[in-house]
Amino acid sequence: MKTMTCRDLGGPCDLEHHGDTADDVITAQDQHLKEAEAAGDATHQEARDAMKNRWRHPKKSLGWYNDTKKAFAALPEA
Repeated sequence: MKTMTCRDLGGPCDLEHHGDTADDVITAQDQHLKEAEAAGDATHQEARDAMKNRWRHPKKSLGWYNDTKKAFAALPEA
């Protein structure tokens, strides 16, 4: 299991996401951003908009996705 923070994934805070794969932490970040948006947390809005855009345009987002997978792979196991 590895850990990445909201900030590691482009967000504004240090909430930790844990997962066995990069996809696990990306999914956790997406959920975190949805919850922050629903709670009216404006500090997360820019990151939420970026995540929405990545889901809508996956081919354009491959660079971010591949960079995130590489960063995740380089992390030590927790």
